[in-house]
Amino acid sequence: MSSTTAPKQSDKILNALVIVAALGYFVDIYDLVLFGMERVASLKDILSTELPADQLKDIDKYVSNIGQNLLNWQMFGMLVGGVAWGIIGDKKGRLSVLFGSIITYSIANILNGFVTNTDMYAALRFVSGFGLAGELGAGITLVSETLSKEKRGYGTTVVASVGLFGAVVAGLTTLLLSNWRVSYFIGGGLGILLLLMRIGVSESSMFKDLQHNSTSEKGNFFMLLKSRKMFFKYICVILIAVPVWYVMSLLIQFSPEMLKSLGVTYTFDPKNLPRVALMVAYSGITIGDVVSGVLSQRMGSRKKILFLFIGFTLLCTVLYFFVVPYSLLAFYSICFIIGFGTGYWAVFMSSASELFGTNIRSTVTTSAPNFVRGSTILILMGAKYLSDHVFAGSGHEKVKATICIGVVVFTLAFWALYKLEETFGKDLNYLEE
Repeated sequence: MSSTTAPKQSDKILNALVIVAALGYFVDIYDLVLFGMERVASLKDILSTELPADQLKDIDKYVSNIGQNLLNWQMFGMLVGGVAWGIIGDKKGRLSVLFGSIITYSIANILNGFVTNTDMYAALRFVSGFGLAGELGAGITLVSETLSKEKRGYGTTVVASVGLFGAVVAGLTTLLLSNWRVSYFIGGGLGILLLLMRIGVSESSMFKDLQHNSTSEKGNFFMLLKSRKMFFKYICVILIAVPVWYVMSLLIQFSPEMLKSLGVTYTFDPKNLPRVALMVAYSGITIGDVVSGVLSQRMGSRKKILFLFIGFTLLCTVLYFFVVPYSLLAFYSICFIIGFGTGYWAVFMSSASELFGTNIRSTVTTSAPNFVRGSTILILMGAKYLSDHVFAGSGHEKVKATICIGVVVFTLAFWALYKLEETFGKDLNYLEE
């Protein structure tokens, strides 16, 4: 580890860069959760013409299975994109990633509105995921390197909270329009509009200094694999945020299937349920991100807040299985509370950015959240295997499988967080050798 020349940093939280990064993440989240909200409606529409007439009676089963497959393609795209955009960010600059990713997922989502079969849908979810993988990491890296160490926590909190509100807007859009194709057109159009706002945004001074004054290797993802210490730290960073996507996928996005497995007796619309559930959960996440970010700054600690919010998320997850069967109101209430608990995303992103040097910071900050999102593939595969093979025929198979996966996910998150160092107030002006 070596230091570089100290760059000029800003104390102004709401500068042009923070605003553009926040709006970029807003559109990013809008498009990211859109498939979850339109999964049932879009697949029923497509499969009604794609499936033979004698198979339409089982359309709900196909919607569930194909929906899981499409989500896996989206997350796989994010895994690949997270590494690719991260490397580009350290080699070519953070701004090139910020705008390159926005235009990629915007065009892909516009094309999503024209899909007529599930194969085309899968391909475009992969491309969308690839594009969506870059924006957040690039934005957080820019904000962390541009703001002073006393203010950068507030900056990342603004980016995360404004961005996550995009899911709420996506929910309102899908409910008001009731046309999944138009929802995709709007998401893509918002991204194109955002590109016009890039005027006045400049590159990180730390990155400029790195380009001009350093011969250190930049954006080498394999640096993380060659160094045992860096690799261990990188894995721990990923593990602390996996609970977020565990609850958002199994408990919220696939809520129609979960409620059926719980044997609920009240009536719910399988098309609108995930739309409202995701919207309510992300409302909670938005508030949680503001609270966790501000508390982290006030308490002068990232780790304490992460422990607190992961613990609260675990408690809410346990309550989910006891509260949800009572009523639809109880279900939406626990969705909001779980969302609040998972609102430590801003603090997680700050920690990821602060744990590594300037020459590999974009690689880590961009790839880590996408490996977290990509963990959804393993979570869904694990839950399906346990449900279909280990607990098959025992009753409430999905519930038992979900609980087992949750035990593993939360145990690893607490262990990983315990192993990580505190990063609050850390000087980021250094390189990894």
